[in-house]
Amino acid sequence: MGQRGRLTGAVVALAVAVLAMALITRFALAPVARFKRPRTVVVRPGEPLKAVAARLARRGVARSGLALVLYGDLTGGARKIKPGEYAFSGGESAAQVLQHLVNGDFLTIAVTIPEGMTMRQIADRLQASRLVCARDFIQAATRGPIPTALGLRPLGLEGYLFPAAYRFAPNVSADQITATMAARFYRILTPAVEQRLSELGMTDRGLVTLASIIEREAKVPGERPIIASVFYNRMKLGMPLQSDSTAQYNRSWEAKSAVLAVRRPSAFNTYDFRGLPPGPIANPGLASIMAALYPAQTNYLYFVATRDGSDLFSRTYAGHLRNIARIRQSSLASPPASNSSEH
Repeated sequence: MGQRGRLTGAVVALAVAVLAMALITRFALAPVARFKRPRTVVVRPGEPLKAVAARLARRGVARSGLALVLYGDLTGGARKIKPGEYAFSGGESAAQVLQHLVNGDFLTIAVTIPEGMTMRQIADRLQASRLVCARDFIQAATRGPIPTALGLRPLGLEGYLFPAAYRFAPNVSADQITATMAARFYRILTPAVEQRLSELGMTDRGLVTLASIIEREAKVPGERPIIASVFYNRMKLGMPLQSDSTAQYNRSWEAKSAVLAVRRPSAFNTYDFRGLPPGPIANPGLASIMAALYPAQTNYLYFVATRDGSDLFSRTYAGHLRNIARIRQSSLASPPASNSSEH
């Protein structure tokens, strides 16, 4: 073939490439019609764009699966798509659809975990939010790869599931949820916190265990550091913590009244032994963790709850008995209830 033939062939090849690019661009940039209702498409972890594009085309989200794949290859987006469940309202080009997949603009389910919830309560909330089965979550949080890797078996992640507002993809797994929540907790353990734990002679398990007790006992936020001081003072003197909340906790997560719970033997009943229980009784928030790290400086050894949730503190048992009598005789008298605490 002569030079002219080679040149002609090159021109033809270039023309074909330009035409192909034009066709791809037309398909990639031309929007589809808007839908009456959003259409959802699931992208599975590790799934190639080719399979996803075919699904998008079948759902009418993209005009051509092939055009979307070619566009993804040309732009480099094919290797960057993220798994999740996506909702499309139509009216978008394939280029915009691909950008959603690259950005990870998938549907999420919002769930808020309040401070002081137990693992069982969190599992029930996640199930009510249609994220995971409660049983699967508890198994992941007690025997799954995350508690195993963190050395937290057999008690699991109780205490380490940080309370916060979360957004999860609908197809999230129980292991992914536990990893996310535990990671939020461990972000608290900064070098400054580690230094403070060293000063207190406390481990991170001890910290979260004490914080969980404070979380369950404190009804008035400002009293957390004072309640923390009571427990530190008791431990320093070798006194049992005598926390109703610990007595009410057990691994079956069965609620018991405080009156009955404090009389039943349990590994968590701090009326029966000195020091902290073997693990957390709930999942504390940052305020209770900070109270455990920096308790108030008091000489209190007792506190008793009033009807409004606040506590009366005392240094001596005699003073404690006077506070109890004062509460019972006043308009603040606490009705019989499982959360009525007398320490």
